[in-house]
Amino acid sequence: MNRQPMFTPQQLLSFVAVCETASFTRAADRVHLSQSTVSQQVRRLEEMVGKALLVRSSHQVQLTEEGEKLLGYARRIIALNGEAHDVLSDQWRDGVLRLGVPEDFAAPTADLLANFSRAHPQLRLDVMSGMNVELRRAWQREELDIMLIKQPYGERPLASRPEPLLWLDSAAWPCFEQTPVPLVLFPQQGLYRDEVCQTLDTLGRSWRIGYSSASLAALAAASAQGLGLTLLPASCRLPQHRVLGSEQGLPVIDTFELALFCRQPRDPLQRELAASLVAFGQLRWQ
Repeated sequence: MNRQPMFTPQQLLSFVAVCETASFTRAADRVHLSQSTVSQQVRRLEEMVGKALLVRSSHQVQLTEEGEKLLGYARRIIALNGEAHDVLSDQWRDGVLRLGVPEDFAAPTADLLANFSRAHPQLRLDVMSGMNVELRRAWQREELDIMLIKQPYGERPLASRPEPLLWLDSAAWPCFEQTPVPLVLFPQQGLYRDEVCQTLDTLGRSWRIGYSSASLAALAAASAQGLGLTLLPASCRLPQHRVLGSEQGLPVIDTFELALFCRQPRDPLQRELAASLVAFGQLRWQ
């Protein structure tokens, strides 16, 4: 059992009002109580903590060091009290919308999500970004309402578009001619990893992992700087890259798509956000 004295919301409201107005009189007007009642509530707080919270004079009221500490807590407690009331009284009726996007879409979609949030100020957006395998697991655990994901063709999404891939090597420090060929890849179970390894096996080329990262931007930069051959979306091509293909015996990999899934597509909020993501990603409804 908690044996510590409990601050009441009214005590904290009176204390904050005195701190912000620097006056017991103005504080009493703000909280709609008498000046003597506000003074009693602040005095009760001081008795509970065993320290002076305010320095009073005939002209002004100033915070002590202990008063400054309590002021921050008091504001947070008051805010949490109001938030709890709003949630339980259905003021935040739109709830939470959980979105999962690939790592390289997290920053580019920030403006889109900000506009959506401004249109629905009572909605909280929980956004997860990461590798394909992480997003897929979260979706299977029903931790996401909407998922934008890169995947091999297979499961039918709500909307999709092809995801063109390029074989990328460094123009200044080429790797494909090396033996074994150094590779720049996602970690195990990451996208495009099997396609790269299987292709080189088919060509009879020996290979080694030269660089591995869960970040798409890091993979693009690493391959451009000569750390290894990679297979990445065409949008990741940098000026320092050279594109390889049929001349090197490398096949076109056209089995991937950018796909959008929506758990409740008839829900108006989910449908609205899904439509914005479809337009952003230039997807087509299925």
